[in-house]
Amino acid sequence: MTSSASPTPAAARAPRARTKIVATIGPACSTTEMLVKLIQAGASVFRINTAHGTAEERDQKLAAARAAGEVTGQPVAVLVDLAGPKMRLGELFSEPTNCELGATFRFIRGVKSLAADELTSTYAPLVSELEVGDHVMLADGTVSMVVTSKTADEVRCRVTGSGILRSRQGINLPGAKLSAPSLTEADRANAVWAARNNVDFVSLSFVRKPADVLALKELLRAEGASAMVIAKIEKPEAVEQLTEVIAASDGVMVARGDLGVEMDVAEIAVVQKRIVSECQRQGKPVIVATQMLDSMHHNRRPTRAEATDVANAILDGADACMLSGETAIGDFPVLAVETMNRIMLATEPLLKERGPAPVVHASDVHPITAAAVNGSAAIAEQLGAKLVVVATRGGRTCRLRSKQRDFVPTIGVSDSPEVLRRLALFWGVTPLAGAPVHDGPALRAFIDRWGREQGLIQKGDRIVFCTGTNFYPMAQNIVVIHEVE
Repeated sequence: MTSSASPTPAAARAPRARTKIVATIGPACSTTEMLVKLIQAGASVFRINTAHGTAEERDQKLAAARAAGEVTGQPVAVLVDLAGPKMRLGELFSEPTNCELGATFRFIRGVKSLAADELTSTYAPLVSELEVGDHVMLADGTVSMVVTSKTADEVRCRVTGSGILRSRQGINLPGAKLSAPSLTEADRANAVWAARNNVDFVSLSFVRKPADVLALKELLRAEGASAMVIAKIEKPEAVEQLTEVIAASDGVMVARGDLGVEMDVAEIAVVQKRIVSECQRQGKPVIVATQMLDSMHHNRRPTRAEATDVANAILDGADACMLSGETAIGDFPVLAVETMNRIMLATEPLLKERGPAPVVHASDVHPITAAAVNGSAAIAEQLGAKLVVVATRGGRTCRLRSKQRDFVPTIGVSDSPEVLRRLALFWGVTPLAGAPVHDGPALRAFIDRWGREQGLIQKGDRIVFCTGTNFYPMAQNIVVIHEVE
């Protein structure tokens, strides 16, 4: 909420889940008016997918997202999703091409097939880097092949999983060692654009090792940006180095689309749980993405399996769930957000039955801050506090607080608009702008007034404040209990 905006009366607000919703901007929701409706339905982060659209369209999407946040008076974050080195088929000889089981196809150099059995790729080194025995997955894994032989200028493959191909569909090479960097030249240009436009999160596709994440961080810092870097886990190499990749990142996205092609689909649920659990242990936010309510592209209701998928992601410990085509190109973008929010609200009470959250070992959080946050949670529970208010400089304190997974509402305050927007991704944290962060009595009065207006507190209720002094630089070292008068 901005300092100039009037609070929305509690009676007019739809209940919002503690788990956050990331909504992708696309043709179905590109206007400020539509994005306002998505925020009101429960979205708190907007994703701009750089794999689609022009630079001018990205500018328009960012402007609309920022304007929607101003209209609602709510800090709303923007995530720029870098496309990464996505390999695609070139132009096929015949459209579509039927790949029958056992048939032979040849990958050749170039971008256009000149015969029915020829395939080309937008990835120029493909013919050189494929080896006999490598598996080739096409069209999101609906067609599979294995390399049987190769020469200097072509690679022969046998179809092991039949299906239909169309031009420019995706290519995945599970286990193949490729020279393509995770950060392409197009990604670099888009990352610079994100940095110069003060974007809140930048996600990196096809991460294979910690160095990929650190390279993007270095690029953003060179531009003076403080954006958090989100590593998309969609390659087996990243899963093999999961602890190190998460440690290098500011957050993680479980990108199940390509991950489900690069790995055995039977393992995806287990891998998702591993990723979410490790993010919880390290105190990093984690987004679960891809096909969560996929049928809502054209239907008003999700399938039962999709509703269960969202619920299981929450029970795993996800901080956020993401909608892609459901909001970008779907027929019911607002309804998709509303439905996801309803599933979250129905599921989250089960978290209370699971007992305390696992111990967090956040290496980038000051130990005094960690102790103060842990103490504030224990005090809030013992006193039956109605709110925990966290004053934060960079957002780490609220990030750690979010991992405690208790149900005392948490209000995050900061004098930095950028920090407040980033808090929009953290589970259970409500960012509140306009608070006098550096004046204790004034902050308590501000929260008193705001909490009453929102119907959250009344006389006699207790509020726990977690804040700091300059005695310990960059650390929260004060926990204050305030009783509403």
